[in-house]
Amino acid sequence: MILPPATAGDPAADAGRTGPTLLDLLDPAPLDITVHPGFAWWLPPAEDGGSLDQEVAAVLERANASVVPTARLVSVDAAYWCRPGERAHLRWVQPYDEELLLDALARLAAAGELTVGDGSRFIGSFRADGLVVPVWDLAPGADADSCETPAATLRDRLEDAVADLGPLSPSERRMRAGVVGRTLTLR
Repeated sequence: MILPPATAGDPAADAGRTGPTLLDLLDPAPLDITVHPGFAWWLPPAEDGGSLDQEVAAVLERANASVVPTARLVSVDAAYWCRPGERAHLRWVQPYDEELLLDALARLAAAGELTVGDGSRFIGSFRADGLVVPVWDLAPGADADSCETPAATLRDRLEDAVADLGPLSPSERRMRAGVVGRTLTLR
């Protein structure tokens, strides 16, 4: 479910904008995304059917060594399990207006429901191209498959929380301050 920005068309809210947001420009059609384990897809097959030049093979090997293992979840849209180091994370691109999403995350955090399974914890979010991407630290040993059912459950709770347009309670406002404080902007 994609909700339009809460202030779309509001002249007061639009006055500070210098141009359209990414949400204004995106085609609502689902993207067909393929996650590759390395950069081999980038190189066309050799015309003679032979192997790669030694220098190219060495560059490809160095590039592949820097790849963060990543798997796309199938139970929810735009969620990715990844292991950038010792711990695994779930990064989940959210299509909602930022203010609605932050309120929803705060509501879930105050209710103790901002998790993706046992042993997981919300660690913050980042903004990328105008979209908020919440991130969870997962339980040790968690793989992408173990996130599928908890992510689907969280999606349902998140949709309900985004739809709740009522004022935040005092505990939800405190949680929102913590959620906002753990948000980074990537440029």
